[in-house]
Amino acid sequence: MLPDAFLARMRRLLGAEFDAFLASYELPRNVGIRLNPQKCSAPLPFCGERVGWAPNGYYYDPALRPGLHPYHEAGLYYLQEPSAMAPAPLLDAQPGQRVLDLCAAPGGKTTQLAAAMCGRGLLVCNEIHPKRARILSSNIERMGVTNALVLNEHPAKLAERFPLYFDRVLVDAPCSGEGMFRKEDAAVTDWSEETVAMCAARQSEILESAAAMLRQGGRLVYSTCTFSPEENEGVISAFLHRHPDFSVLPCDAPYFDRGRPDWIVDPAGGIENTLRLFPHRLRGEGHFAAVLVRSGDRQNDVPTERAGRLPAEISAFFAENGIAHSGTPVCFGDTWFLAPEDTPELRGLRVLRAGLELGEVRKGRFVPAHALALSLETFPNRVDFPADSYGDARKTRHIELEPQLSRYTVETSLDGKTWTTRETVARECSNGYYEYPEGIRARYVRVTGGVLPYGQTLRISGLRVFGNGAGEKPAQAQAAAVRMGPLEGKVSWQHLEDAQGCDVRYGIAPDKLYHSWLVYGADEVKLSTLMAGQTYYVRVDSFNENGITVGEIIKMEG
Repeated sequence: MLPDAFLARMRRLLGAEFDAFLASYELPRNVGIRLNPQKCSAPLPFCGERVGWAPNGYYYDPALRPGLHPYHEAGLYYLQEPSAMAPAPLLDAQPGQRVLDLCAAPGGKTTQLAAAMCGRGLLVCNEIHPKRARILSSNIERMGVTNALVLNEHPAKLAERFPLYFDRVLVDAPCSGEGMFRKEDAAVTDWSEETVAMCAARQSEILESAAAMLRQGGRLVYSTCTFSPEENEGVISAFLHRHPDFSVLPCDAPYFDRGRPDWIVDPAGGIENTLRLFPHRLRGEGHFAAVLVRSGDRQNDVPTERAGRLPAEISAFFAENGIAHSGTPVCFGDTWFLAPEDTPELRGLRVLRAGLELGEVRKGRFVPAHALALSLETFPNRVDFPADSYGDARKTRHIELEPQLSRYTVETSLDGKTWTTRETVARECSNGYYEYPEGIRARYVRVTGGVLPYGQTLRISGLRVFGNGAGEKPAQAQAAAVRMGPLEGKVSWQHLEDAQGCDVRYGIAPDKLYHSWLVYGADEVKLSTLMAGQTYYVRVDSFNENGITVGEIIKMEG
């Protein structure tokens, strides 16, 4: 049920249109899918009618559930509410520019900007909340974005670091969420008139920080997903009164309604050129946008990040596999990134992702990152699976990796769309076994590629784990507790056999991707590589000293 105070206000503002506005809440919600032009050049079977205001945007039938398809994990598209696709195109980001998305999580608008920039220029995407910043970073990775810095900072701190620096700034401000009432029940229960006032004050502060970072002659887009005049025309009008060097740019936007200066007190000039999206006037929820431009032609530079020396192992890997690269090599801990050229100095900033994550060098060998795989268009050692149809994904898929080579990397993909790249075998040991990066040894291993799609049968066989990785024989090992190094408790092989036919949990630690990981205890079996933050429930069909066979995935949570 919609809040009474909200309904009373909308009735007063909309007048004769109120009944149509209210009736829109009884209709099915519109859902959208936006294709990633870096990975997908033609509409997919999910795509329905085009979203008129968004390049690569389409409506889709929610019964098709494209979020559960492997294409989603491969980064071919982003599921985004149609009206939320409006602000990013209004920013008109161009390749080679410095672009800031100040309130960027979960990443829908950021990845739109990345598509417009075609991998060239600097895209800084910031999120003040750490958990949401990690989600933002994972979506940047999934979509194969290579030129983005992901930061977890307060806008005021960034304003001190980057005055008059960016060509384009997007402020999709946190708001009271009135446009999300039909999508999220929490938006309804959390709403109050006090919340509206609090949001308007916070939005004004964020907008001040954003304006300080925009160069003269640059463009800033302010947007919300709410109908409240206090958070929309009111925030923009007050800002314009304080900043006469800014003005509202009229836009050719035939799908949208114009802003309403008559809904606020003392409107600044140009408020009529702001934009509103109403659910009874188009196929979308609620949104507001204002395109602001700043007069003058001054732009500041800042100190740039010093380039590191890319390790020879990484350079050799790139040369061997024909991977072209350009940018600024930087290292955080053991992980190497390729940051965009002219990346600003990162010292003192909370950085979650400094451009493209390349991977790590461990004991003289390069271990490529999942992000590197998702950014590649091609790779010489490729294992490609046919996608079949969405409704027919329950087929066993496995890659058989025999140890004819002492070291090799395999990329797994679906219809040519990359899931992941993994270094599989590090070196042959004296006892005839092969050492894996985490110290696990095996004669051979068959593994599924990268992220597991929902509804697909996983079959893993041939895995032989030997205690603490020292090469003991199965009969002497109390295995199944090997986890990337030290033993974390001991469980016998018989205990694993007892798990046959039982539902067990198959997952991975949040925010990380690992190689093979087998842990058994209580009700858990963890094995192979999964998507961070997802939990998969599977059925163990059988287990013996030669390996484990896992059957149908019966549920997924995320």
